[in-house]
Amino acid sequence: MPEPARRADYTFKHNAGLGRHGWLRLTPAYSVKIADEIIGAADPTRRVLDPFSGTATTALRAAQSGMRACAVEINPFLQWFGRAKLRFYSPADRARAAQLGGRVQDLLARAAAAPAPPPPIHNIHRWWDEDALMFLRKLFAAIGRAAPDRRDPARDLLLVAFCRAMIGASKAAFNHQSISFREERPDALFGAPDMEAAAEEFRRDLRRVADESGRDNPAAPARLVGGDSRRLDNLLDEKFDLLITSPPYANRMSYIRELRPHMYWLGYLREPGEAGELDWQAIGGTWGAATSRLAEWRPAAPVPPRLKKIAAQVAASSPGNGALMANYILKYFEDARAHLRSAFAVLNPGAEARYIVGNSIFYGVNLPTEEIYAELMERAGFRQTDIRVLRKRNSKKGLREYDVAARRP
Repeated sequence: MPEPARRADYTFKHNAGLGRHGWLRLTPAYSVKIADEIIGAADPTRRVLDPFSGTATTALRAAQSGMRACAVEINPFLQWFGRAKLRFYSPADRARAAQLGGRVQDLLARAAAAPAPPPPIHNIHRWWDEDALMFLRKLFAAIGRAAPDRRDPARDLLLVAFCRAMIGASKAAFNHQSISFREERPDALFGAPDMEAAAEEFRRDLRRVADESGRDNPAAPARLVGGDSRRLDNLLDEKFDLLITSPPYANRMSYIRELRPHMYWLGYLREPGEAGELDWQAIGGTWGAATSRLAEWRPAAPVPPRLKKIAAQVAASSPGNGALMANYILKYFEDARAHLRSAFAVLNPGAEARYIVGNSIFYGVNLPTEEIYAELMERAGFRQTDIRVLRKRNSKKGLREYDVAARRP
């Protein structure tokens, strides 16, 4: 088989200039191009489901194409962000956002709002210098004072712009799935060392977000349901014709870790223990308390023979953490199996399911996630399974991204 191309257009980088899809650079996002290719080949009357919504890429693209869409997401910050992206914004909403942005500028200029408390992030000055942190505290307080109504759509546009400013002012780099930190902050937000320049950059971000909210309104209804994708049949009151999703990869990467600044600033995390709890509830990530629980976890259902063999190889490959990683693999696919069974129950006969997944490598042992998904889909009742390689991933030799397709008979 020839080596697949890297295909930068099949990554989140493709989304940067695509309106709402580029509002925030977050790892849970995947390429709009992949969603477009699948949606473009589908019957426009079909109802679309994304059970691992992330940043609502699939649901938004389906709704912009005129399809009814539903997204399911367990992370509370991503629920808020997804709903903000899926909302229909009227001219009045955009005008109000501009008005509130002016009010924020005025409050900052007059120092009329006391700074908000700093978020309780461990080692916070690794993220922001003291002057950048003080600006963000004042900006967040001004937004809260100018737009106190949490139901106001314009307030969400201000908060999206705040998140852009918050990351722009940080020393964090997101060039890889693991966050790295610079010694000094970039000058992207602080073109000059004064608050006036930083406030003007926020205003430009808000203008962009508000403009794009008007151009990218969905053409059909889209909703986001907060909940666990392992229990879709208990969450959803309708059935779907097309499922498109990219679940967390089986690579132990914690999305909570990357989302910490957004979640702490906006109040979705209040103490470190909550991050580990969210990781334990989700599929795929282990960090903090979730890692501790993983050591004691045992499968509740029989493990497929192939998966048991791979887990044993991983356990034997590292005397230190091999057993823990083997448990992680088993738990990931036990969760995936529960999800696939519930997904089967909410799809109409003839419905198509498309899973964008990547393989993983643990201590030199390949975990063929795409093949295991195909096997679990067959066990859940799906038929006509097919695996297509999409691209070579940049992070490590031997890693690929796949499109695993199947149908509900």
